[in-house]
Order: sequence, then structure tokens, then C-alpha cells
Amino acid sequence: MVFKGILRGTAVLTLALAVSGCGGGFGNFFQGGERSRQASADIHAENRLGGVSSRQSTVWDLFSGGQDLNVSVEVNRYLWNASLEILDFLPIQSVDPFSGVIVTGFGTPPGGGQAYRAAILVNDPALDARSLNVAIMTRSGPASRETIRAVEDAILTRARQLRIRDRGM
Repeated sequence: MVFKGILRGTAVLTLALAVSGCGGGFGNFFQGGERSRQASADIHAENRLGGVSSRQSTVWDLFSGGQDLNVSVEVNRYLWNASLEILDFLPIQSVDPFSGVIVTGFGTPPGGGQAYRAAILVNDPALDARSLNVAIMTRSGPASRETIRAVEDAILTRARQLRIRDRGM
């Protein structure tokens, strides 16, 4: 019984602190958020013009839809596709083409006896070795530098082949 009271009090205190940090409390939320949307639009306009806003951003600004549509993250499509092709023997756990991250589960290469898993980051639109970061693990720890280098070289070679094929068409 005492535990429920403490838990309820902690939940109320946490909610109160969260709302107080939002700048404006529930007023903006229950009034349809019109003041919040206008304030968010003012901040984005000032930021685009290089000004500094006197108002702090709030958690509600995340949902205002005022993002700058001219900003985008780009990854090199040839490196992305080559990474997926070279490591096709590994089961995909997650991919995010917008940030350029590929995470795989453990798998064994054809003709090999060691299981590997990989994390690949394609972080630039240039077809360049600096745009590619590869991390490979075995069940017992990190893979050897030679293995990582061989996978990077295979991905870069395949990416160049894909670019040449596309330009030849």
C-alpha cells in the first residue's frame, strides 16, 4: 500500500517536471497548440535568417512539422548496394538508408567455418573509401584487421563496378 503511494507520487512528480520543462505547460496543448505552432514557426524563421531566438524549444516543437525540407542526409547508392551484395550471406537485422546504417546478424560465408556479424556505415555521398566504415565481429570478439580490410576492398570494388555499369548504359 505504501509502495503504491510512493509510486503514484513519483509518477505525478515526473509528469509535473516533464510538463514544466515543456515551456507553457498544458495550456498550449489543450488550446489546440496554436500558440505553440506560431512560436515554433517564429523560431524556424529566425533560425533561417541567422537570428537567435529568445524562446527555448520545447518537446512539442518536434511535432510541429516545421522542419527545414532542404536538409537531407545522402549516402552513396553504389556503396550501399555493394555492401548489401557483398554481405548477402549475413541475415539483415536492420537497415536505415536515410542514415546509411546496415546491421547484420551472425552468418557464415560460403565455404567458411567462422561466423561473422557486421555493422556498415555509409556516411557520405562520395564514392570514396572514407565514406565507408565497416565493423565485423566474430562470436569470440572483433574480426582481424585483414578480414575487415578484405571486406572493405570487396565492397569498394563492387561499388566501382556498379557505377561503371550504370554509366555504360
